[in-house]
Amino acid sequence: MVKKTLIALPAYNEAKVIGSVIKSIKQEGYKDILVVDDASKDSTSYTATKAGAVVIKHLINRGAGAATMTAIEYARDNGYFELVLLDSDGQHDPKDIKKLLKAKGDVVIGIRDWKSKTMPWSRKFFNVVGNLITWVFFGLYVKDSQSGFKVLRRNALEKINLTYDRYEFCSELIGEIKNQRLSYAQIPIKVIYTDYSKSKGQSFMNGIKMVMRLIFR
Repeated sequence: MVKKTLIALPAYNEAKVIGSVIKSIKQEGYKDILVVDDASKDSTSYTATKAGAVVIKHLINRGAGAATMTAIEYARDNGYFELVLLDSDGQHDPKDIKKLLKAKGDVVIGIRDWKSKTMPWSRKFFNVVGNLITWVFFGLYVKDSQSGFKVLRRNALEKINLTYDRYEFCSELIGEIKNQRLSYAQIPIKVIYTDYSKSKGQSFMNGIKMVMRLIFR
């Protein structure tokens, strides 16, 4: 039996970079690429399709968690053995996919280098706070709970169910590792910070909203 691998990119308004990201993934030898377009207002879907990816587009903007769950459901329904999740803003190096796929575990988490001089202080701060929040609310401490670079293997694909639509899904996914008794590994990855990628992701206000949703849900 062939163990199929799917590369998935949750995306929102990423037309500027999504084509080059898909191209760089293909250059590493991966052909099955899915873009989940979370109701982008730009040409993300068109650009991704032109670059050769399968595209699923949400009719309304639901959030990164909902886009990730769509990718999980697609991988599950189409018989993939493993799903690789990457951010679509170009901050992850596709060369690291092979390294993560070599690691054992139902879930493999790509760990960013906190000591990197190119990593913005705001990202370091969110890493620390995110890890603590994840531990408090979901009972498992990992080194980079907010990392968007992960591998989910078949056992995880069948068991993980994300109910948070927005950024708190990262913490919830770590909680699912504990609740579903999944094995996991943590592997160092390279992160490419550009002015564009720095403008994406968590902000201070988004972090506050995330905590409030966790508390008052």
